[in-house]
Amino acid sequence: MATLSFRNVTKTYPGGVAVIHGINMEVADGEFIVIVGPSGCGKSTLMRMVAGLESVTGGEICIGDKVVNDLEPAERDIAMVFQNYALYPHMSVYENMAYGLKIRKLSKTEIKDRVDNAAKILELSLLLDRRPGQLSGGQRQRVAMGRAIVRDPKVFLFDEPLSNLDAKLRVQMRLEIQRLHHRLGTTSLYVTHDQVEAMTLAQRMVVMNKGVPEQIGTPVEVFEKPASMFVASFIGAPPMNLIPVQVDAQRRVLDADGVLLDFSPDMVPEHLANKKVVLGIRPEHISLHTKGITVNIEMIEILGSEQLIHGRRGDIPVVLRCPIGVTRENPLHIGEAIQMGPDGIHQLHWFDPETSKRIED
Repeated sequence: MATLSFRNVTKTYPGGVAVIHGINMEVADGEFIVIVGPSGCGKSTLMRMVAGLESVTGGEICIGDKVVNDLEPAERDIAMVFQNYALYPHMSVYENMAYGLKIRKLSKTEIKDRVDNAAKILELSLLLDRRPGQLSGGQRQRVAMGRAIVRDPKVFLFDEPLSNLDAKLRVQMRLEIQRLHHRLGTTSLYVTHDQVEAMTLAQRMVVMNKGVPEQIGTPVEVFEKPASMFVASFIGAPPMNLIPVQVDAQRRVLDADGVLLDFSPDMVPEHLANKKVVLGIRPEHISLHTKGITVNIEMIEILGSEQLIHGRRGDIPVVLRCPIGVTRENPLHIGEAIQMGPDGIHQLHWFDPETSKRIED
């Protein structure tokens, strides 16, 4: 195992197209880091730079105490699990897992020991004689992970490994990966666009936006105190409600049309007086029939025990998440005007509309 360091790492393609704009980060020995962000944010490029599949334009990437910028992929002591499994269809599971070790000229005894051990960890022992075409998607992904495990690398790299699986298998494989990391403790870098994967797997997560890490922190830190409006709108399902408002000298809150919202001045920090800000409230932190914002209902989504109530105040959409039972006796109707408000002062977030950055209370 080893630490993984990024020191002002940049990437620019020919023609001056910059995709990574200076990343500084230390990944501790044995830590599981998830890089999450929308398509085109640079997360896979960063992963490929660690793997040696993309060159580094500026800065340094270090594995342990060694700068690896100019090392070939085979010299970096990393193992990568891809989205498309990349298994050899004509080889058995055992041969797929053993192939990289044969290339490294390990003895047959050591190869067998490593493959058998990995197969036991991943519950593949009864499938070693099968070929990939005879396996389910989840089993093939476990074989791809087994092929990485047998190498006993310093760093595991996961490049959206669960994207091709259905929802039920993704949940199962997330648990498999968690158990695997708990058992092996290998330093791991995991790339995904799926925030649920990021929140459930990460010890720390990096939220990427246009080649810049908007926030680095634990899932709880990122969820409870998003560093920017981008993070607030990306992390959370549904994402945080963001409402442009004006705070007057008495700390009263007015919407974009100058209409007074029913917020107590005590809920607004003093330093926001006479400022234009963006108010953030997560859907799960809003209560029905509470002082705050009046919205017109546009749609109601039933999610089993919960429901999402989609409303609109002027041009601003507002979503509330609440239990089904809340409206069982008094059902809501499309077009109805309702009041909704925050559960408490600690559920409010404030952002600068010009920089989009979080304003601390």
